Amino acid sequence: ILVGMRKDYEGKITRYNKTGTGIQNIQRNNKGQGLYKGPHYITENINGDVCVSDYNKDAVVVVDKSGQHRFSYTGQGLGFTPYGICTDVLGHILVCDQNSKTVHLLDQDGRFLSLLLTKQQGVMLPISLCVDDENNLWVGQQLTNTVTVYKYLQ
Repeated sequence: ILVGMRKDYEGKITRYNKTGTGIQNIQRNNKGQGLYKGPHYITENINGDVCVSDYNKDAVVVVDKSGQHRFSYTGQGLGFTPYGICTDVLGHILVCDQNSKTVHLLDQDGRFLSLLLTKQQGVMLPISLCVDDENNLWVGQQLTNTVTVYKYLQ
């Protein structure tokens, strides 16, 4: 179980085992700098990478399973405010951007692939995401209290 915590604008991720014992803290990079300001949404991909959306840092921060920083993604233009995040069976990272009101699709190494959902697809304020076992993308939208399901992968 991965849990994000924050104190005085410095965050960390703690991994717990099934009995509730903390077994790993992820807080700083190899130069001693803090990785997180406010980790809010957390997921783990097929490689064991921990992917965190940190809207106080305006970035998606990804570390490998040992806690070493792999990359940070800060969007495709002016302003990026990441919220909900999930991964799929191919290792892609999907993240809601509150600033552009879209869903960004990244490869497992943080390279931008496309804007997956935009206003043209009926997405107005995406805030949460989930890909289910049948590769459907579930998108929760802020203010409208709606959940929309999209066929994501064939």
